[in-house]
Amino acid sequence: MNKGDLIDAIAKDAGLSKADAGRALNAFVDNVSGALKKGNSVQLIGFGTFSISKRAARSGRNPQTGATIKIGAKKVAKFKAGKALADKVK
Repeated sequence: MNKGDLIDAIAKDAGLSKADAGRALNAFVDNVSGALKKGNSVQLIGFGTFSISKRAARSGRNPQTGATIKIGAKKVAKFKAGKALADKVK
């Protein structure tokens, strides 16, 4: 399912126009992204939790040359599914 398919499904299930469903989905994504950028997590009971995880700097290897390279530290977004979502997926 891509973004267009998701917008269609939201519009159908919620009785919204596709434009309204698209704006709602974009608002959701923007607000979750903004919260994560500020270092906050977003918890949706039954669905899951979006959070930020910090990865430490480490050394890696260039697969073409075999040379050792330095990989910098960075923050990454992660999602942990809630119990209700995990049970539905089983």
